[in-house]
This record gives sequence, C-alpha cells and structure tokens, in this order.
Amino acid sequence: MQGPSLANGTEKQTDWNAIDWRKANRTVRNLRQRIFRAAQEGNLNKVRSLQKLMLKSYSNRLVSVRRVAQVNAGKNTPGVDKLVIKTPAARGKMVDALAHYSPWKAKPVRRIYIPKANGKWRPLGIPMVYSYCHPFQDVWGLHCQCGLAH
Repeated sequence: MQGPSLANGTEKQTDWNAIDWRKANRTVRNLRQRIFRAAQEGNLNKVRSLQKLMLKSYSNRLVSVRRVAQVNAGKNTPGVDKLVIKTPAARGKMVDALAHYSPWKAKPVRRIYIPKANGKWRPLGIPMVYSYCHPFQDVWGLHCQCGLAH
C-alpha cells in the first residue's frame, strides 16, 4: 500500500516485521547520549537542534510505537480515542501516521477514577495513543513507557 508521497517522509507503509530493531535502538540511544553530552557541556543551541532531530527521527518513532504497543503494561488500555494497536500492520500504520502528527495542540484525556488506600478516589488521565507514541516524550529519555530511565 502506497502512502502519500512526501519530500522527506516515507513513501511505502512501514513493514513492522522487517524492522532492524538493533539498529533503531542504537540510533535512538546514540542521539539521547548526544543530547545528554551537549546538555552537560551547556551547549543549549546544540541541545535544541538535537532535540529537533530526535522529534523527526524515524527510528525514534519506531521505538516509541514499539514501547506503547508491545512493551508497555497498558498496551491493551484504550484512551479517549478508543484505539488499541494489536497487529503489526496497525503498528506500521501508526509509525507512518506519526510523521504527520502535530503535538502542539493538547488532546483530551480519558478520566478514570481509581481507589486510594484511605477509601477516597483519585483521578487518572489516560491520553490518546498518539500522545503516548509521539517521539517528543523520548527527547530526554525520561518519560519512557517501559518504566526505565535511560
């Protein structure tokens, strides 16, 4: 299936089963390390440019979707968009759709109330799958969906 033809986007749909995960993880890890080193050096211009590069990175989109759709414990919990990504084809479509997703406008969250130890209830916001998958959360590597701080 052919997607929209873009100047610097993907022309074909991503084949989830043919992805080299070792290469994708290595690319994201190296970019995170470069951001960290630039921040430690105090080079804020370089940090900002590397963050922009991370936002546009195809490998980062792959790793983000994989975490949300396969690794995360809440992978079967739909958000306000009622979307759960279960098949490899759907994951590939999500990666391609994230290339055109704009994170600058806030999306609604699904409110669930969970009980606290003292008997009261606490609100929990479950965001849209797109919000979870967007690579912006992985710019610093601190909001990783797998629960590990990289």
